[in-house]
Amino acid sequence: MKTHVYLCALLVLGCSSLGVRAQTGPFPVTDWPATRDLSKKVHFVVTDDGLSAPGENWEPGLSLLSGGDQTTEDINIGGFTAKKVTGNYLNVADPAFDVWGDSETIDILVQAYGDSALFNAQGAPRNFNFLTGVLPELAFPVGGQVPVEARNQKWNWILFRIPNGLRGDGSRLVGSIPDGAPGGSGMGGVNGGTIRMEGVPNLIVRVVAFGQEGAFGTPEDINKFEAAETCDPEPNTNLVGINVSANTASHVQILNDGDQTVVFEDGVGPVGDRRRVVKAGGSFLNFGILDNYLGKACNDPRLVKVCVEFYDDPSFADAGVRFGPEAYATDGATGVAIYPMEQRHLLTGSGQWIRRSWSLPAVNLRGVNAGALTAGPRFSSEGAAVAVSSFQLAVLRAGEHPLAGQDPLANCFEDPAICTDAYGNYAEMDLKNDIKNGLEVGSSGGDQNMVVEEAGPANDRRLAVRAAFEDGAPGATHQYLNFAITGEALGPSSQPPAHVAICATYYDDPELAGRTLRPEVYMTVANGTLTFAFTPESAAIVLEGSGEWRDAYWELPNVKFNGVNQGPQAAARFTSSGKVAVTRLRYAVIRPCGPKAGENLLAECKPPADVSLAASRAADGKVVLRWPASAEGFVLQSVASMGGVWENLTDAPVVEGDQLTVTITVGTAGSRFYRLAKP
Repeated sequence: MKTHVYLCALLVLGCSSLGVRAQTGPFPVTDWPATRDLSKKVHFVVTDDGLSAPGENWEPGLSLLSGGDQTTEDINIGGFTAKKVTGNYLNVADPAFDVWGDSETIDILVQAYGDSALFNAQGAPRNFNFLTGVLPELAFPVGGQVPVEARNQKWNWILFRIPNGLRGDGSRLVGSIPDGAPGGSGMGGVNGGTIRMEGVPNLIVRVVAFGQEGAFGTPEDINKFEAAETCDPEPNTNLVGINVSANTASHVQILNDGDQTVVFEDGVGPVGDRRRVVKAGGSFLNFGILDNYLGKACNDPRLVKVCVEFYDDPSFADAGVRFGPEAYATDGATGVAIYPMEQRHLLTGSGQWIRRSWSLPAVNLRGVNAGALTAGPRFSSEGAAVAVSSFQLAVLRAGEHPLAGQDPLANCFEDPAICTDAYGNYAEMDLKNDIKNGLEVGSSGGDQNMVVEEAGPANDRRLAVRAAFEDGAPGATHQYLNFAITGEALGPSSQPPAHVAICATYYDDPELAGRTLRPEVYMTVANGTLTFAFTPESAAIVLEGSGEWRDAYWELPNVKFNGVNQGPQAAARFTSSGKVAVTRLRYAVIRPCGPKAGENLLAECKPPADVSLAASRAADGKVVLRWPASAEGFVLQSVASMGGVWENLTDAPVVEGDQLTVTITVGTAGSRFYRLAKP
C-alpha cells in the first residue's frame, strides 16, 4: 500500500511539474506573468504603481521620459492609468543601466493596450525597433512583431527580445558609456534614456520592464492574447452634423440632461449675420450620434475631427473665455481622457463668427455621458457660455476601409488665422549679403556640425554654410545642415501643417560632381500625432560640377515648424553626401485659404515642368534628338563626360509637326551626353 501511495505521489508531482513548464498566456494583467523567473535580474516601472516587485532581484527604478520628440501623457483606459506616447518615441531611462553590460540579450516586457498603435497603417503586424547605444555607435535591433490578435481593446502582456550589440572596443551598447560620449547619454542611451522604442506614436503602456534573457519566460509563452469582443465592422460612413441656425441635422442631436443642459437663442451675431444658436445651460455642451451611424463603442478608436462655428462675442474681450473639446472616451467601458485646456480656443471679443476644427486621436464612440447614444468629444466653455451655430463630426477612417484617407472636413481649419494676413509667408537667409529675415544658420553640434566659410568660383566667392563631415566627434558623420526660423516669421508652431516651398542657392562644385543635397526630415502630423516625415532619396538634387551657383527647389506639403534637433523653430533638416555649400535659403508658405490662397512667393525658383528629350537612330546612322515644340525657352546642351562643362549646341532645331528635332552625326571620339536646359 505504501508503495502504491508513493508512486501516486510521484505521478502527481510529475504532472505538476509538467503543468508549470507548459504555462502560456494570456496571463492576467493584474499580476506578473506566471512564467517569471525570480532568479533573473529585472528593472521595471508601473505607471499606476499597481504591481510590486515579486522578488529581491526585481527592482523598480525605470522611468518613462517625456519631452522634445519623445513626449507622453497620462491616459485612463481599460481600468488603469497609463502613459500614451504623444511624440514618436518611448524612451525608457534606467539609472542602474550598467547591470546590463554583461547581458548578450535583453528581454523587454511591456503591458500595452491592444489598439491600432501596435500595427502599421494597414492594421498588419510590423517590426518593433529599439534604439540602443550612444552617438556615434547606435543600433536599431528588431524586438519582434505583435500578432493581430492583440488588437482586442484590452490590456496585454507583450515580450520583446533584443540583442545587446558590441561596440568596436568590445563593450556592450547597453551597459556602458564610451569616452567622449555626447550630452544626453548619462543613462547609457540617447536623449536621456537607456533603450528607446522607435516609431510608436499613440502606443499606450502601463508596464515596461528590462530583464535578463528568460526573466519573464519566452515570447512564445507570453505573446498570447484574449479574443476581442465581437463587433460589427465599421460602417461606410464618416460624417454627421447639425446646423442650429438652419434647423437641420444629419444623424446627430444636441443632448439636454444632467450637467449638459442647453438653451437656444435667436438673433445672435453681428449685424447682417444674426443666427439661431445653442448655448450650454450647465457646464457642458454634448452631441449624441443617432443609430450608431458612425459605428459602435466596440469598434476601434479612431482619429476624430470636429468642426464648430461659434460666436466670438465682443463681451469676451480680455475675459479669458475658452471654448473647445473637454473630454472624450478612450475605450468602450469607463476610460476617459481630458483634452488640454490650453488647446481650446481663446476668444478675443472680435464680434465675428469663428469656424474652426480640432482633431483628437484614438477617440472611442462610447462618448462621455451620451447615454444610449454614441458620441465624440464633449465640449465646454470657461468664463462664459459660447453660442454655437453649427457642429460637425468626422471619423477619419484608416486601414482597408473604403473611406480610408478621406477628410470630409478638409476645408475646416484648426487655426483660422492661416486664412488671414496674421502670419508671415516668407523667410530668407542670404549669407553673401548678410540678410537674416526670419531665417539663419541653426545651432551646430551633436551630429550636425556645420562650417560657415567662403565658397564658389574665383570670380564669385560667397559666404556659405556646409555640413562639416570630417569635423567633430570621431566617427560622427556630420552630414546635416539645419536652419532656424526666428521670430515666428512663418507663424506659430501651433498652426496646422503648412505647405512650404524651399529655394536653396548652392555651389555646383566641380570637385563634388555626383554629390547630393536635399531636405530630409521634418515634423508633421499623422493620425493626430506629431511625428517625423521623410523625403525620398529621389528628391535630392545631384551636383553636375558646372562651377556655378545654382538654385534648387522643393515643396513639402505638411510641415510643422517644431523643427528636428533645432529651435526655436525650423522646417526641414537637410542632408548632403558631400561638403555642398549653401549661400542662400528661402522659405515660402503656400496658404490653402484666405487672400493669399495658392500664392507661391518662390514661383520663380520653381523649375519648369519636365520636358522629355527623346533619341532615335535614322536610316543613315545619325541620331535624331526631339522634344515638344511647346517647350519654349529650352536649349539643347552637350558634354563629353559628366562633371564637365555643358555647352549649347549651335545647330538650330527643325520644326517637324509638334516636335523640335536636331540631327547629330555620330563620330568616333567617344560618348557624349545631351540634355535640355532652360537658362
